[in-house]
Amino acid sequence: MTRPADFPPPYTPEEFVAAPSDPAEERIDVGVLIVGAGPAGLACAIRLGQLLEESPETAARFGDVPVAVLEKGKAVGSHLVSGAVVNPRALRRLFRDRARIEDMPFYGPVKHESVYFLTSRSALRIPTPPTMKNDGNYVASLSELSRWLSQQAEAGGAYILPETAAEKLLVDGGRVRGVRTGDKGRGRTAEPLANYEPGSDVTARVTVLAEGTQGHLTGVALQRFGLQGENPQVWALGVKEVWRVKEPLDRVIHTMGWPLRGGRRYREFGGSFIYPMGEDMVTVGLVVGLDYRDAELSVHDLLQELKTHKLVQRILDGGERIGWGAKTIPEGGFVAMPKRLHAPGLLLTGDGAGLVNVPALKGIHYAIESGRLAAETAFAALQRGRTAWTPGALASYDESLRSTFVWDDLKRVRNMRQAFGKGFWMGGAMAGAMTASFGKFPPGNAKTERDADQALFKTDRASRYPKPDGQLTFDKLSSVFLSGNKTRDDAPNHIRVEQRVPRELALMWERMCPAQVYEAKEGAEDGEVAVEVTPSNCVQCGAITAKGGRLLPPEGGSGPEYKLT
Repeated sequence: MTRPADFPPPYTPEEFVAAPSDPAEERIDVGVLIVGAGPAGLACAIRLGQLLEESPETAARFGDVPVAVLEKGKAVGSHLVSGAVVNPRALRRLFRDRARIEDMPFYGPVKHESVYFLTSRSALRIPTPPTMKNDGNYVASLSELSRWLSQQAEAGGAYILPETAAEKLLVDGGRVRGVRTGDKGRGRTAEPLANYEPGSDVTARVTVLAEGTQGHLTGVALQRFGLQGENPQVWALGVKEVWRVKEPLDRVIHTMGWPLRGGRRYREFGGSFIYPMGEDMVTVGLVVGLDYRDAELSVHDLLQELKTHKLVQRILDGGERIGWGAKTIPEGGFVAMPKRLHAPGLLLTGDGAGLVNVPALKGIHYAIESGRLAAETAFAALQRGRTAWTPGALASYDESLRSTFVWDDLKRVRNMRQAFGKGFWMGGAMAGAMTASFGKFPPGNAKTERDADQALFKTDRASRYPKPDGQLTFDKLSSVFLSGNKTRDDAPNHIRVEQRVPRELALMWERMCPAQVYEAKEGAEDGEVAVEVTPSNCVQCGAITAKGGRLLPPEGGSGPEYKLT
């Protein structure tokens, strides 16, 4: 049997840990450095701005640049993808009386919702599971919401640096000192081009990693400081489209069942979402756990198949696809969280820390809450007489998070994701018992299994994917084009995979990738084939890291330029 974990990529975390190397006078020195301009990072920057405004005497201790946010995308929001139905609880706690929910870029509150169990020809409406009820929540584009949050952060004094990839974690004397940014202007073989710009050391008193799912430096930090939890993290892959439609949708819709197979053998866990975005747009997406086993499974193509169902086709009829995106989602939940969310000089937040409630399909408000708490911890640690990098100096962050709704919510559903490894029907029955017992059944914590440890097999599943017609169903390359991806064809390869692998594994990577990055070449020797990688297609969804490879930071400013996702 072939397992992706048996063919690890040529990668070691130690490659991406270094001491500061720039002369002191050439380093960029900031008070608090935040890596990632998503909801967690921007919430952290906003809260720090509020605290510094309330305490001008403390601001001097933060230096000339008190708060800096690094964003690897072309602009804030360029790499962000989510459903998204947002619980406003954390935003209210963050802004208090400074901003109203009504002033934020939402498409309106959830007024109605429906959940359906699908077969290929029918849609059976079922009662909304308690974990999935969205009364009081709001529909949003995470990309748009984060652009608005970035404006609030800048108004509070934060410096946001787009097109800046954090490549190495700067560690000196057992503490994090900041990050080194990646070079720009290198060719395919890393040779300097005419526009070459070397990276820089960005040093800070406290570094907050808010990289989101599959964060590069978050993974490095977990290894370097021994922060891994008892269970491995697991992921899902979500692919979504935004459509301009003729008829408004008056409700949020979730589906389960078809086109996924419910048998335990397949381990196909997931479902779809269809959300209204105002009067003339909807977003439709499909999320599938990456512990699946069939090498022919393709989430992108399953989404195309889903759209041929009469329930979905009726909503999209006469419409036009105007946006597309793909991203992984951490699904391990409470049992896969790091055992600590801090190290000397370092804090971990949001999706990078695994703060996602899979049964509720929610993570944005947990990211915002964790960013707010990280800001308050960093601020307290930089008061006169305190040192942020001594052991335990940032431990209050973990304590604060444990006392919030984030911890309680995740603990209550801690075993639900694992239950579905037994198949859809058994998993559904167990999830119902867990919900009824408020998470007390079964006692203890169930184990997670690494996505890359699942043995692969091959079926004829791909033969049933619909052919792209350019109106309802689309191929991968046209979707990458719609993402706005402008990665240079001659940019260095930021993806590491084993170059010769069993055919099943090469096929799985080819099918798995929503952006057509991997291709299994012909000419097998001893059952192995060569894998050709086209990194310029990559939209940095992170699925390859879950399934046997390793995604590294690309050149800053490359990748997709999402607007509505």
